[in-house]
Amino acid sequence: MSDDTDGKTARRDILRGTALGALLVAAAIGAPQRALAKPETKDERKKSRYQESAHVKRYYQTNRY
Repeated sequence: MSDDTDGKTARRDILRGTALGALLVAAAIGAPQRALAKPETKDERKKSRYQESAHVKRYYQTNRY
C-alpha cells in the first residue's frame, strides 16, 4: 500500500516541478530588458534640476507655502 502512495507523490512532484520550470522560462523570456542610462558629465551633475513650473506654483498656493 505504501508503494502506491509513494508513486503518486513522486508523479505529483514531477508535475509541480515541470509547471514551475515552465513558469520560470516564460518569465525569463518575457522579462523586459533594462535600459542603461547614459553617464552624466560633471557639469550635468551640478546643474539645477528643479523648475518652478505652473503646477508647482499652484501646489504651493493650494497648500499655503
